[in-house]
Amino acid sequence: MARTIEEFVNATEFAGGDLKKLAGDASARRYARVALGGKTAMVMDTPPEGENFPAFVQIAEHLLNAGYSAPKVMARDMENGFLLLEDLGDDSFSKLCCHLALVAGSEFENNISTRPRYKNGVTELELYETAIDLLAEWKINTRHSREGGNLFLQIPAFAGMTKNTYLREVSLFPDWYLPRIFSEEKVANLRAEYMQIWEEILANSALAQNIFVHRDFHADNLMWLPEREGVKKVGLLDFQDALLGDAAYDMVSLLEDARRDVAPELAQKMIERYLQQTDVDEKKFRNSYSILGAQRNLKIIGIFVRLFVRDGKENYLRFLPRVWAHLERDLQHESLKVLRKWLDKNVPAEFRK
Repeated sequence: MARTIEEFVNATEFAGGDLKKLAGDASARRYARVALGGKTAMVMDTPPEGENFPAFVQIAEHLLNAGYSAPKVMARDMENGFLLLEDLGDDSFSKLCCHLALVAGSEFENNISTRPRYKNGVTELELYETAIDLLAEWKINTRHSREGGNLFLQIPAFAGMTKNTYLREVSLFPDWYLPRIFSEEKVANLRAEYMQIWEEILANSALAQNIFVHRDFHADNLMWLPEREGVKKVGLLDFQDALLGDAAYDMVSLLEDARRDVAPELAQKMIERYLQQTDVDEKKFRNSYSILGAQRNLKIIGIFVRLFVRDGKENYLRFLPRVWAHLERDLQHESLKVLRKWLDKNVPAEFRK
C-alpha cells in the first residue's frame, strides 16, 4: 500500500518527530532528517523502480558486519522505497575541505602539511590519509580471507566489473556529449571508432575483479566521524552500486574528484601511501589508474551532460572543465596513446567546453 514519507516515519520510533527535507543530488533519491527527543535519523526516499534499493540495504548490512561505518538501517519499507537510517552527521569530506579552504584563503593549495585544522582538529591531509587507509584495508582483506572466504565475496549477489560494465559506462560520452557538437551521422561513425578503441584498451588492461569497489568514493559521499577509531572514522554513503573490481577505481574516484580540486601533490602522496600498505605492483597499478581514470572521467562527462539535457540540471556543467583536465592527465599514459590521438583529432580543445 502506498504511503507518504510522514506515514512511514510515524510507523517508526521517530513517530511525531520534526521532519526536515534536505537538498537532493544527481540521483532520484531524496533525503530528510527527523529529530525527536534529542536524537536524529535520516530518511532516504528512493523510487523503488529507479534505484538499486535492495542492494543498498544488503551492502549496508554487509559493511557494518565487516566493521565499517555504513549507516545502520533502523526501519524499512521496501515496497514504497523508504529507509530510516542512522544519522552520520553533516561533516562530509567536501564540506570540511571547503571550510578549510575558506579559512586558509588563497594560499590553501600551496602546502598541504601546513593547512589549517577544522573545528574538530582534522586537516585535509588526515581526511585523505584515513580514506586511503580504508581502501588499503579493503585490498588487504581480499588477500587475507576470513573463515576461508573473501570478506567481500560473501554477498552472493555481488557481480564483477566486467568489460561490458566499462563499455556501457564509456558509451555515455558518445551518446550524450558528442550529439551536442556533431550531426547524428557523424556521431554514429565516431561512436563506432571510439567503442572499438575501448574494446582494445580493455582487452589489454588486465583489470582486477576481486576488490570491493564502492564506485562513488569521493568527498561528497565520505563523512568524518572523529569519535570513532581508525578507518571507522570514514562514514560511507551512496554505495548501492558497489561491485567487485580493480582497486584503482575508488582511488580515481577520490583523487580525481569531479566536484573539488585535489592538489597533485596530495594525490601523489596518497597513491604512494596506498602502495606502501599493499602488495600492489606499482607499474600495474598506475597503468590501471590511468585507464580507469580515463574511463571514469569520460563516463562522468556523459552523465553531467545527460543531467543537463534530460533532467534540466544545469549546475553539473560547471564541473566539466575540471573533469576534462583530469582526463587530459590520464591520457598521457602510454596505454592510452590511441585514445588520446583519437580525442585530439575528433574532439579538440575548442569542443571541450
